[in-house]
Amino acid sequence: MSRKYPAPPPNGPRRSYSARRSPLPIVNETSAGGVIISVQEGRAYVAVIARRNRAGRLEWCLPKGHLEGIETAEQAAVREISEETGITGRVLRHLASIDYWFSGHDRRVHKVVHHFLLEALHGTLTVENDPDHEAELVEWVRIDRVTSRLAYPNERRIVGVARELLEN
Repeated sequence: MSRKYPAPPPNGPRRSYSARRSPLPIVNETSAGGVIISVQEGRAYVAVIARRNRAGRLEWCLPKGHLEGIETAEQAAVREISEETGITGRVLRHLASIDYWFSGHDRRVHKVVHHFLLEALHGTLTVENDPDHEAELVEWVRIDRVTSRLAYPNERRIVGVARELLEN
């Protein structure tokens, strides 16, 4: 026994346009930060911070943040690392840029983060100078152990690039 189904409308299926969601606006954001190195007793250490992700879990990551005003990515990296770790550094070179998308409640964000290799010049580890209070903890971690601590694969890869540069 064959069943008959109604034929689709001649111009395709009908859609209720009032129920269709309008696309979220797209916002472009640029951040900078990176791998700040301190050599202690012949070993390289990287300053890493712990912050809460969107789900509220504590994650270890490289310090970074938004560019402000007309500052360059290099200037933002130095400022953000200093604010989030208490350590002032000097940019040695660009390591990599990460380009990704995420969605918030009211927008889609296209984000580019520029990562640099920095040499630690002075300072004491602290999160007290972070104006956004995003960084909850900060630690020096040996460069050969830091990748197991970092939450994001792209940041682990960037530390690997820094480590290769320092070993050559």
